Amino acid sequence: MEAVLLIDFGSTYTKVTAVDLSNETIIGTSKAFTTIQHDISEGLDSAIKNLTNTYGKLTIREMFACSSAAGGLRMVAIGLVPDLTAEAAKRAALSAGAKVLKVFSYELNESEGKEIDEINPDIILLTGGTDGGNKDVILHNASILAGLKTKAPIILAGNKSVQEKILDILKNKEITVCENVMPELDVLNIESARMAIREVFIKKIIYAKGLSKVKDIIEGIIMPTPSAVLSAAKLLSQGTNNEKGMGDLIVIDIGGATTDIHSIADGLPTKGGVLLKGLPEPFVKRTVEGDLGVRYSAASLIDSCGEQELIEYTGLTKEQIKKCLNIIKLNPDFIGINNKEFKKFDFGLATIAVKNAMDRHVGRIETHYTPFGSTYMQTGKDLTSTRNVIGTGGPIIYSNRATDVLKKVLFEEVKPTVLKPIKGKFFLDRKYIFAAMGLLSVNYPKISLNILKKEIKQI
Repeated sequence: MEAVLLIDFGSTYTKVTAVDLSNETIIGTSKAFTTIQHDISEGLDSAIKNLTNTYGKLTIREMFACSSAAGGLRMVAIGLVPDLTAEAAKRAALSAGAKVLKVFSYELNESEGKEIDEINPDIILLTGGTDGGNKDVILHNASILAGLKTKAPIILAGNKSVQEKILDILKNKEITVCENVMPELDVLNIESARMAIREVFIKKIIYAKGLSKVKDIIEGIIMPTPSAVLSAAKLLSQGTNNEKGMGDLIVIDIGGATTDIHSIADGLPTKGGVLLKGLPEPFVKRTVEGDLGVRYSAASLIDSCGEQELIEYTGLTKEQIKKCLNIIKLNPDFIGINNKEFKKFDFGLATIAVKNAMDRHVGRIETHYTPFGSTYMQTGKDLTSTRNVIGTGGPIIYSNRATDVLKKVLFEEVKPTVLKPIKGKFFLDRKYIFAAMGLLSVNYPKISLNILKKEIKQI
């Protein structure tokens, strides 16, 4: 059978999905443990072998891949004012599928420069100043970067008036110039930076991650895995020129290292008399919470959300929680579907991850008092009217309580200012195909959309 093979090199598992283009169907899926420490092709070979053993011999027409292996695309973003260019830089990085480890604002000091060297990111995004605006801060920060040990490629997306000076300052660094992420005050322009990040990822980062070992057998590492998921979410929401999508939606992607939230909605105020504050929100938005993963980040997840919250959802004791934490510390690929205690633990982790990641993703209403009375200001996205909620990622796909986990995205009366959905229709990506369909959509958007509509089932 002829097939297109779509590969996702994950931090824990390498997942493969075989697609029959003629019938617009999924032939099958398979996975194997990612072997990034040795030869990444070993994990891929095992996954393909598992696939053919189950579904028969396949004639591979094309192969495409995405990756979040070895921590994914790790970035730091540098801007001017935290609420403006620094936030714009962060949004550009997240929309490109990066994991933003730190955002720096104003003039970098020596200790912050050392911190960047310690982080040793894959890419540095340097922004600051509107076009023709503040020049001093971005020039100072370029000088700090010039003296750092890190060899991370630098993407320059700031004040165009000083680009030539910055290129001279950073002449010994690898640098890519793109359009300013904020050319005018409160005007976002992140597409150029997003594409530049993606190009650096394709050309450079795959070699650092060991993925060059498989470059001869695949068509290309097209994008980071989160970017593939975001592409699939956008396609399913908006459709194509000839085929309607399902409308506004939210995708909850729970992983071992992070929990990502993708929302495809304008997020404008739904209540009269509410004014917007801050930068305009992107229609296609992604947030990633590096402290809310359920395997590699499980300890920080519990620290961030509180052990008591986990106890309330699971009924486990502190000793049982500690025991489960030790298991996944030693075996991050452990699933434990036949272990009742661990199933409760996994449910609790997924539940608090979703609840807190969604709290951070959505906007808020604030009351401001003026001499003329009260006014209501909205920061971030209002998703109270968004209904479609889709769950993906192993911790939710393999849960026997997926609906209960997804319900944690909903509005809470005890938090009336947090603009989460009031009602929800819940769907599940049971075959774990979101990233694969994002890859497929690059060349075959119609087929990708049709498969998504068939496979993403309401629960």
